[in-house]
Amino acid sequence: MAGTTTPAGPLLRALVVDDEAPALSELAGLLGRDPRIGRVRTACTGPEALRVLDCEPVDVVFCDVRMPGLAGPDLVRGLARCASPPQVVLVTAFETPDPGASGLRPTDHVTKPVRPRRLAEAVSRVVETTGGTSHRDDETITVELAGVTRAVQRSQVRYVEAQGDYARLHTATGSHLVRIPLATLETRWADAGFVRIHRSTLVALPHVDEVRVDAGRWSVRLGDRVLGVSRRHSRQLRDRLTGAGTPGETRRDPGRGPDRGPGTGGRAQRAEP
Repeated sequence: MAGTTTPAGPLLRALVVDDEAPALSELAGLLGRDPRIGRVRTACTGPEALRVLDCEPVDVVFCDVRMPGLAGPDLVRGLARCASPPQVVLVTAFETPDPGASGLRPTDHVTKPVRPRRLAEAVSRVVETTGGTSHRDDETITVELAGVTRAVQRSQVRYVEAQGDYARLHTATGSHLVRIPLATLETRWADAGFVRIHRSTLVALPHVDEVRVDAGRWSVRLGDRVLGVSRRHSRQLRDRLTGAGTPGETRRDPGRGPDRGPGTGGRAQRAEP
């Protein structure tokens, strides 16, 4: 692709969303030839795009928002669920799209038919916005399952449980056992927002949807999973949520009904931004 150079830092992970197969294939092909792009995923429907965003980290989404089944607000909510929300580049047939109408705040937009040089400029803007790096210093963990070796990104891990000298990493799609002590991960991943809530459990604050206090007992909710916080670690969790401890980007939303965790008389804690 014209005007590009091989980057020294991590490569960008891209998701291309378009309901027109030829346009989808062409854009994915152009991005695949850009040396700054390391992985390209594609989706031809809104629900498919949201599934990709739920299951794996993405640095930038190239998306035609004027397509059936993908309303702007739905995409915005999907991006908000990500531990590290990706940037957005709109791909549109309109010279002056109105991204505000959909709630999106794109890094750039390119018009169809997509010109390689213009697309390269959009990728450059994405790289500049991330400070020249991607993955937000993410870490890759190699795991094995049924004889198959896979790579799991740290940003995909919701919480970690100790199992002797091993640790079990829980993601949205399953769990993986690795031979790393929990104490090692606690130190190594502290700056990424991981905090101990029990002698055998670490949680990733970016994945926590709600913190609840019921009769002095704390718990956290990650999707449909509720985990108890030991009294010993309640203060550490509170300090991290209020910014008194090591900073970590957090996201909270009010719980609904039974998802609020044990004890209907409790109250939900929301972290300050």
